[in-house]
Amino acid sequence: MQLANYTIIRQTPDYILIRDEGPWDFHASVTNAAESVVAGLIDTLHGRRLYYIDTEGRIDELKIENGKFVGFAPGPEGMME
Repeated sequence: MQLANYTIIRQTPDYILIRDEGPWDFHASVTNAAESVVAGLIDTLHGRRLYYIDTEGRIDELKIENGKFVGFAPGPEGMME
């Protein structure tokens, strides 16, 4: 399994925002490796939400319940403004 290559670009009391870095011929995207991304960041999150900038520049959320990835949701509008 390929691991995602990402950078934490913002941390607030409410969320962490990461950017998917690729290159995708060597690394899985955050979307395709969501379970391992959440597992790798769970100790850093401390209950905060986890958003990511995907390979197309959109912001989405990695939904987490009981410390595990459970799905995706659209990110908030205007987060990067």
